[in-house]
Amino acid sequence: MDLGIKGKKAIVNGGSSGMGRGAVLALAKEGVEIFVSARGEERLVRSCEEISELTNALITPIVADHSTDKGRELILSLCPEPDIFVGTCAPPSFTGDFHSVSMEAWTETLSIALQSPVQFMNEILPGMCDRKWGRVVNIATAAAKYPSAARILSGPPRAALVNYTVAVSKEVAKHNVCVNNILPGMHITDPIIEMFTNIAKENGTTMDEEIKNVCNEHKIAAGRFGDPDDVGSVVAMLCSEFSNYITGQSLIVDGGVTNSTF
Repeated sequence: MDLGIKGKKAIVNGGSSGMGRGAVLALAKEGVEIFVSARGEERLVRSCEEISELTNALITPIVADHSTDKGRELILSLCPEPDIFVGTCAPPSFTGDFHSVSMEAWTETLSIALQSPVQFMNEILPGMCDRKWGRVVNIATAAAKYPSAARILSGPPRAALVNYTVAVSKEVAKHNVCVNNILPGMHITDPIIEMFTNIAKENGTTMDEEIKNVCNEHKIAAGRFGDPDDVGSVVAMLCSEFSNYITGQSLIVDGGVTNSTF
C-alpha cells in the first residue's frame, strides 16, 4: 500500500536500534529520505547501511546526542526542513526503590525524553505549518498513561511530553500538521534481551521462559512481547497521507495488557 509520502524528508532520533530502527525501516520502504541520529557510531552506520541496501532509500546517519544543543544543531543543519519528525530514545533502566533515583538520573532522562523532543518541535513546527504539511510522532511509553514504579524514570517525563504534544497538536492541526504519540508496552529490544538474558542466567531458565512468565503475570493478551518493526509500521501509518485527520492521539501498542475501554 502506497502511503503517499515518497520523497518526503524525515528526522528519526534514536533510530539505530529497537523501535526507532523499526520506524526508519518502515519509512524507508515508503521512499522517504531519512536523517537518522544516534550516539553510537558503529551500530548507527551499520543499521543505516542495512536498511538502505534493503530498501534503496537515501539514509544519512548522524552521530549526535539529540538531547544537547550541539547535537540538535548538527541534526537540523543537515535536515533543516523535515516533513516528518520521529522522536525516540533509549529507555532509562528499570528502577527498584524510587527513593534511590538520583537527581542526576532525573536530569538526564528529562533532557533526553522531554526537553529534546520539545525543542525539536519548537524548531520544526513553524516550517511545517508554512508548508501546510507535517507529521510528528513521538515514541513514548505505555507507562506515561499507566504508571509503574519500575518505570518511574520513563513514565513521568513522557507523560509530560504527551501532555505537551497533545496541547500543541490543537494549534497546528489547521495547517495539515498532525502530532501524535505511540505508547508501547514490552517489545523485544536490545535492553530487554540483555535484561531477560541476565534474569534467565540467575534463575537457571531461558529468556523465552522468563518472558512467558511476565506475559502470564501481567496478562499480556497476545502472550508475547512485541516486535519493534511492528511499532515502526504504526509510525509510518501515522506519518502517511491517510492520517491527515488523526492528531493529538496517544496510541497504546502493548499486546492487550491495558484494559481501558477508551
